[in-house]
Amino acid sequence: MTPRALDVSTVQAKLRLMRDLVDDLSTAGEPDATRLREQRLLLRAIERVLTQLVDLSVAVNSHIVATTTGRAPTSYRESFSLAAEAGLIDSGLAAALQQAVGMRNLLVHDYVAIDVHRVASAIPLAREQFDRYIHDVATWISDQ
Repeated sequence: MTPRALDVSTVQAKLRLMRDLVDDLSTAGEPDATRLREQRLLLRAIERVLTQLVDLSVAVNSHIVATTTGRAPTSYRESFSLAAEAGLIDSGLAAALQQAVGMRNLLVHDYVAIDVHRVASAIPLAREQFDRYIHDVATWISDQ
């Protein structure tokens, strides 16, 4: 089966949404666990932003990898490995973002009570890593 063509406009729209989400994390500042416990709405908003960033990046990875290599990732984590193999992002960023998948799974599936310390510590990491991701994917697209 021939993979469908790369839909650059859809990928760019997802990257713009991701940029907005990273900016939203920046707007939240540096909330600590105490603030997140006291401001539950802020906690829920940050949880949602973190999960959306992972979901959108996996959608981008899956689309680009499928259309350029003909392979389809079988998991969220694998989408980052395949994105690195395809030259979309570097392997270090792929490994870091695979850790974000674990956080996303905890938040979405509520496996255990959410550790607000982990959420608070994920915020600066997400800002930095997804900022790099957006930049790297946008650069990859412009080079095509």
